[in-house]
Amino acid sequence: MTGKARRPNILLITCDQWRGDCLSSAGHPVVKTPNADALAAEGVLFRRHYGGAAPCSPARACLYTGLYQMNNRVCRNGTPLDTRHGNIALEARGLGYDPTLFGYTDVSLDPRRLAPGDPRLQSYEGVLPGFTVRQLLPEHQKQWLSWLKLRGVDASAGHPDIHSPVTGDKAGAVSSAPPIYSRDETPAAFLTGEFTRWLGEQEHAAPWFAHLSFISPHPPFIVPEPYNTMYDPADGPAFQRAASWQEEAESHPYLAYDLGRQKQMKFRPDANGKVHDWSEDDFRRIRAIYYGMVSEVDAQLGRVWQAVKAVGAWDDTIIVLTSDHAEMMGDHFMLGKGGYFDCSYHIPLIIRDPRHGKVAGGSVDRFTEAVDIVPTLLDLLGKDPAPHLDGLSLKPFLSGEGPAVWRDAAHWEFDFRSIAEGEAERHFGIASRQCNLAVIRTEKFKYVHFGGGLPPLLFDLASDPGELDNLAADPKHLAVRLEFAERLLAWRAEHLDQTLALAELTEHGVVGHVGGE
Repeated sequence: MTGKARRPNILLITCDQWRGDCLSSAGHPVVKTPNADALAAEGVLFRRHYGGAAPCSPARACLYTGLYQMNNRVCRNGTPLDTRHGNIALEARGLGYDPTLFGYTDVSLDPRRLAPGDPRLQSYEGVLPGFTVRQLLPEHQKQWLSWLKLRGVDASAGHPDIHSPVTGDKAGAVSSAPPIYSRDETPAAFLTGEFTRWLGEQEHAAPWFAHLSFISPHPPFIVPEPYNTMYDPADGPAFQRAASWQEEAESHPYLAYDLGRQKQMKFRPDANGKVHDWSEDDFRRIRAIYYGMVSEVDAQLGRVWQAVKAVGAWDDTIIVLTSDHAEMMGDHFMLGKGGYFDCSYHIPLIIRDPRHGKVAGGSVDRFTEAVDIVPTLLDLLGKDPAPHLDGLSLKPFLSGEGPAVWRDAAHWEFDFRSIAEGEAERHFGIASRQCNLAVIRTEKFKYVHFGGGLPPLLFDLASDPGELDNLAADPKHLAVRLEFAERLLAWRAEHLDQTLALAELTEHGVVGHVGGE
């Protein structure tokens, strides 16, 4: 080959709500993920990778823009993403790629750029600007349901919800019964098939950029055979939680609020009641099903690897495997995501760049964040990441060099405002803009600062990894609390919107960087 080297293909994969510890390559004692492990064996596993926010839309805004929530301002599902922000799809398009989506991005579009009657204003499941949609799969999953019908699966035969278990058990009982669809008919299997067909069209085309956005292992928690019984509920680590949910609720006003809102039907369509009312055995059965869902999506990853290899693209493709946020999975008597616990934000990250084979099988124990993905991909594609981005390029880790200076903490934010209903605002008696928290987490300590006058939290993770003993009011730890409050303030001051703050108009014109161009 002569002339300029061909740019690599890019495959960005997200598996929604995948906990960072649920990888066998990360040392989980129960979960087996051979295909993710195979990728890690040829790439780099980042063991301390954290999402920037929750739930889906805020988490993905951090992932796609490279900006913290304080800057991208996507606070909740339904909060519009300002069109002034760039994103990975637009950046890749500017480099000559045609970024193609399989799944969803959960982006609420900027209403100032749409007509008042535009139907896209009625959903938070818009498509990130810059993506060509090959196969959309939003929450209603109509495309997948149509595909099931063509395969002869009667989704309505006695099952009001396609994800209801095929069982005669009494309503509300947590069983491992499978759904009506098979292992070859899951949403992940459907998207993998669509990607594989598209991939066959790219064999002799220009370098491609694909985003596979899997819903698994997001609830509802149900999975076909054999994954539904792959794991024994008796196996697995002890839950990180207090002696009772009431004790958890007494530990902080926000936790009491969140525990009171969690409904079983959000996670199992055949259940009715509060999540905290499930028993230890119930939580273990749900967790075993979740583990099976992780293995199911891992099996689809194996199909993806085979498809890329079949078209001869394996040695020309950078693969990023990650999630948007994680899953409580019974810890603290909770399911889902949000709040401040590590369980909701510690997510997988594996990056394989075939051009950096000497680091294959390596792992990184430094703190990395979702905002690092955009600058990393740009750096790997030969473009300098814009200095107003909040993330840092992970390329040095992939090159085996290791950066001379790196962050010693992870940060994330969570906003619990409710603009449409005002639920949190009424409950706490505070304004929407006060319904938020910010976290700084180091090797030893974790500090959580709340808006609206809610009390802060301080945990000594070395002695209290389950985050059960709040030391914020302990006189012996007041100096630590002050130090971390100041560190959090300094972090926010350093990262507040730098779009134009890194530029200056002079007699010689603009000096510096104008972000968002």
